Amino acid sequence: SVGRRLLGAARCGAPQTTQRSGANRTEEMRQALEEMRALYERNQADVSEAKSGRTDLIFLIRFRHCCLLRNQRCLLAYLYDRLLRIRALRWEYGSVLPNTIQFHMSAEEVEWFNRYKKSLATYMRSVGGEEGLDLTQDIKPPKSLYIEVRCLKDHGEFEIDDGTTILLKKNSQHFLPRWKCEQLIRQGVLEHVLS
Repeated sequence: SVGRRLLGAARCGAPQTTQRSGANRTEEMRQALEEMRALYERNQADVSEAKSGRTDLIFLIRFRHCCLLRNQRCLLAYLYDRLLRIRALRWEYGSVLPNTIQFHMSAEEVEWFNRYKKSLATYMRSVGGEEGLDLTQDIKPPKSLYIEVRCLKDHGEFEIDDGTTILLKKNSQHFLPRWKCEQLIRQGVLEHVLS
């Protein structure tokens, strides 16, 4: 059934969270909801008949009700899995998602991502003193404070802590503080050059 396909997509069908959220299965969701509506309407009609004395319909009503509950669980599991994947995208890519990822998201998912992004930003400003604390930096403990990076596309001027401005042009290489360029690495502007 449609619910089973959605549950399978939530378990293993979509790509890894760190790569992208996977294609939204809007058509399968619509089919599952239509199936649930049809089951519900048939149950309503049979309940009316069962009240008038047709007790042979009770087993069928219970069976349809179990199908409804199963489809509901499958839909909720799929949607919850999508939200977890979208939440993980905020930690990997930062506050701006690449268009290739947004293309696979519904308008509601993009709206949820924006609300989550704002909520996280509000929380990070509320902790860590006056400037706040950026929890998205140094997700993995750094081995060194400075790293060598190569610019993958023209980005323009980039200011580091001491006030120095660096021009990030395509194919240029720089030795920069790790924490200042982690976000640009995740966005695909810079790449870490491993010696």
